[in-house]
Amino acid sequence: MNAIGLAQIALVLAAVVFAAVPLSAFIARVLAGERNFLTPVLLPVERVFYKLSGVDPAREQSWLVYTIAMLAFSVVGFLSLYALQRLQNVLPLDPQGFDPVPPDLAFNTSISFITNTNWQNYSGETTMSHLVQMLGLTVHNFLSAATGLAMAFALVRGFARAESPTVGNFWVDLTRGTLYVLLPLSIVFALALVALGVPQTLSGSVEATTLEGAKQAISIGPIASQEAIKELGTNGGGFFNANSAHPYESPNAISNLLEIWALLVIPFALAFAFGRAVLDFRQGRAIAITMLIVLVAGVLIAYSAEAGGNPLLTSIGVDPSPGNMEGKEVRFGVATSALFAAATTGTSTGAVNAMHDSFMPIGGLVPLFNMLMGSIAPGGVGAGLYGFLVLAVVAVFVAGLMVGRTPEYLGKKIEAREMKLAMLAVLIYPLCVLGFSAASVLLPGALASLNNAGPHGLSEIVYAFASTTDNNGSAFAGLSGNTPWYNTTLGVAMALGRFAYVIPVLAMAGSFAAKKKAPASRGTFPTHGPLFIGLLLGVIVVLYLLQYFPALALGPVVEHLLLAAGKTF
Repeated sequence: MNAIGLAQIALVLAAVVFAAVPLSAFIARVLAGERNFLTPVLLPVERVFYKLSGVDPAREQSWLVYTIAMLAFSVVGFLSLYALQRLQNVLPLDPQGFDPVPPDLAFNTSISFITNTNWQNYSGETTMSHLVQMLGLTVHNFLSAATGLAMAFALVRGFARAESPTVGNFWVDLTRGTLYVLLPLSIVFALALVALGVPQTLSGSVEATTLEGAKQAISIGPIASQEAIKELGTNGGGFFNANSAHPYESPNAISNLLEIWALLVIPFALAFAFGRAVLDFRQGRAIAITMLIVLVAGVLIAYSAEAGGNPLLTSIGVDPSPGNMEGKEVRFGVATSALFAAATTGTSTGAVNAMHDSFMPIGGLVPLFNMLMGSIAPGGVGAGLYGFLVLAVVAVFVAGLMVGRTPEYLGKKIEAREMKLAMLAVLIYPLCVLGFSAASVLLPGALASLNNAGPHGLSEIVYAFASTTDNNGSAFAGLSGNTPWYNTTLGVAMALGRFAYVIPVLAMAGSFAAKKKAPASRGTFPTHGPLFIGLLLGVIVVLYLLQYFPALALGPVVEHLLLAAGKTF
C-alpha cells in the first residue's frame, strides 16, 4: 500500500460522509411526508400518479397489506420485463436487430432486475435492445431501489411509532422514494457523466478504425442514464459486459471516483436518516460508524492483498511495485480497484471496475465475505439499513441475555416473536448459498460451467450464489452462468434472498409499531455508543464467520496458502 492510494480511499470516504449527513435530513423529511425544496415542483406530479392509480395517500396499511402490495408490484414488474425481452425483436428501438432473449435467460434477468440484483448472464451490448435497456432495465433500476427504500421506511416507522396498527403506505413510499430521492439525484449525476464523456444516444453503434487499419463497430446507446441509477440505486447492471471497467461507462479516474461515491452515499445517508426519524441522531450515527468500520476493514485487507503482487510472479523476479494488475484497469490502479470491489459488495451494487476473478485469494475473499454478510456495510438502498437493523436487534438480544434483562431497542421490547422473525430472515442466506452451492459441486452439468478447478472453482460457485442471494449481482467471471441450471437456480436464489428475507422484516416492522415505547431508565442498555458498536461488530463477525468458515477455508484460504507455498492447484 502507498500513501497516494490511501489518500484516494480516504478522500472518497470523506466525501461520502460529508454528503450523506445533509442528504439524510432530506430523506428523513421525505420519509415523514414533510415539505421539502422539491415539493413545489414535484407535488403536482405526485398527485397525478395517485389519481391515475387510485391511491389514497392518506390511507396507511398494516404490515401484511404493505407486504402484499410490494409482492403484487414485484410480480407485475417481473411479467412485464419478461415480456419485453421475449418480444424485443418485434418492438421498436432495436437498431441492431437482436433476437428474442431465450426463455431461461429472460426469466433470470427479470427476477434479477425486480430484486435489485442486476446479475447479468449476458453481454448487454450484444443481447438487449435500446427499448429493453431503457423501458425495462433502467426503469427497474429505479423501481427496485425505490422498493428497497420503501421497505426500510416501513421498518424505521416500526421503531419510531408506538401502538400503531400501520407502517405506512407502500404506494406512497414507492412514489416518493422515486420522485424525490432517486430521480433528481440520477438526473444530476447522469449530466455529470455525460460531461465526463459517457455516451447518451439512441444510435446503435459507431465505426472505428483500429491500429491495424481494420473497421470495428463499437456499440453505444443510452449509457449515462443507466449508469447513473446503476450506481445511485445500488443496482449494478451495466450497459456493457465489462461494466464500469468499460471506458464508455467510466471514461477516466474522476468518473471512477464519482461512481464509487455515488454507490455509497445513499446507503450511508439512510443510516443517518434512521437516527433523525427516531429523534435520536446518535442511533443513526452508531449504525453508520459500524458500517464504516466494516467497509474500511474490507478495503484495507483487499488493498493490501492486491498491492503485494502475485507471489508466483515475484518469486521469479517480476517487480511487485505495481501490485497485482491482472484484470484491472491501468486508468484506475490497485487502490481504487480495491475500494470499488469492497464498496460494490459492501453495498448490493454489483458493479465492477476490475475482474474479481483475477484478485489474489485474500483480495477476492473480501468481496465474497461482504456478500456472505448480506452486503450490509453500508448495504443496498434501503436493504442495507433494514439488514443492519435486524442485526442490531440480534445484538441487543444477546446483550440482554448476558445481563439477564429483557432486551430493548429504542424503547421497544424484543420478545420471542421478534427474535424468531429476525433469525428466520438471517438464516435465509446460508440456506440458499450453501444449499445451492452444495448441489452445484455435485452435479456434472453444473461443474461443466467452471473454467477453474480446485479451491478457486469452489470460490466461483459460492460467490455466484452469495451474489445472487444477497441481491448484489457481481460475479467471479470464471463461472459461465448462462445455462439452464444456473439461470434457474440463481433466479430462485435472487427471489428468496429478496422476498423470503424481507417478509419477516416487514412482520417485525408491524410488531414493533404495535408495541408501546418504554422510556429509557438506568437499566437501559445504551445503543448509541462505543460499547454497542463493539457488540454489533462482534455479532456480525461471529454470526457470519461461523456460518461460512468451512466454505471460506476450502476456497480462498486454501488457495492463498497454496500460492504462498509457490503452488497452484
